[in-house]
Amino acid sequence: MFNKKWLLFGSFFAMVILTLDAIPSIGTYINMVKLGYYANTAMSSWEEEEALPASAAVNTRAEVTKQNRTNLLELIQAEASKRKIAPINAKVDPVWKAIPGYNGLEVDVDETLRLAEHHLTPGKITFVMKEVKPSIQLDDLGPNPIYKGNPMKPMVSFMINVAWGNEYLPSILETLRKENVHATFFFDGSWLKKNIEMAKKIQDEGHELSNHAYSHKDMRTINRGKAVEEISKTEDLLKQQLGVTNTLFAPPSGYFNQETIQVAAEHKLKTVLWTFDTIDWKNPGAGRILQRLSTSVEPGSLILMHPTSSSSEALNGMIRMIKNKGLTIGTVTELLSSDRVSDPHSFVN
Repeated sequence: MFNKKWLLFGSFFAMVILTLDAIPSIGTYINMVKLGYYANTAMSSWEEEEALPASAAVNTRAEVTKQNRTNLLELIQAEASKRKIAPINAKVDPVWKAIPGYNGLEVDVDETLRLAEHHLTPGKITFVMKEVKPSIQLDDLGPNPIYKGNPMKPMVSFMINVAWGNEYLPSILETLRKENVHATFFFDGSWLKKNIEMAKKIQDEGHELSNHAYSHKDMRTINRGKAVEEISKTEDLLKQQLGVTNTLFAPPSGYFNQETIQVAAEHKLKTVLWTFDTIDWKNPGAGRILQRLSTSVEPGSLILMHPTSSSSEALNGMIRMIKNKGLTIGTVTELLSSDRVSDPHSFVN
């Protein structure tokens, strides 16, 4: 009796062992699920799956990975078409003359895919953006006056013409420093020759230095030789005394003709005018400047001012007003470039 019970128990135990031996491990089961063995099968015999050669598992894994990559690429490409912003070509406007282009924006598909495959942001795709330059740039338009930046670029610039007004420069520099704003100073050459140290201080503050001719002549009424002299003398001072490689020219009082623009272009300078004039030389007072600017400033505005009492007092309010409108403030060169204002590095979705 005793031996029979043990014999039956032993037989049952052996059957259990054999059955467990036939079932794959939990780890093996999980891997099989990942490889898609059970995706479309309610019940598959363990024997059939156990019989698959090792190479079949490797191939199935590779196929799944390839399919995942294809699906991910298609998703990125579909989203890329929605996020694409076409570049805007530079053009010559009948009123505003030369207007700079503005870079477009598109998804860098290859870099976005690479980051997504490495799961740097689990559960999300980091869309890496890149700028696309317009096919027609400002330099392609030939010699033309410039009155404003691209109206789609949310940036404005202060262009400060300096031929007098030293007593207001420290206050202006202090305000610009406090507000972390860089302006473009156009120097009259005869002023610059006498005020190299002040010019160096302005330069040390990170501002852009440019050419405002030499002796504040009306560029419309002088001959070509004199126009060359007016521009080249100031250009020499900028380069020799300050080490500046300049690209801009602001004609005194805004007076110029086509020959003026041509002479400036021969010196590799763009002729820059303004969108908004503070008319600060008439001493209108800070309040009047702010009132006029509030209804006039817009993306691409070039704001003309001088080192005067009115502009010195209005400057802080001007900067705050501009920033409150969602505009940034850059140098004239920054404004006239086709570069986008915002950082296009990446967006996460």
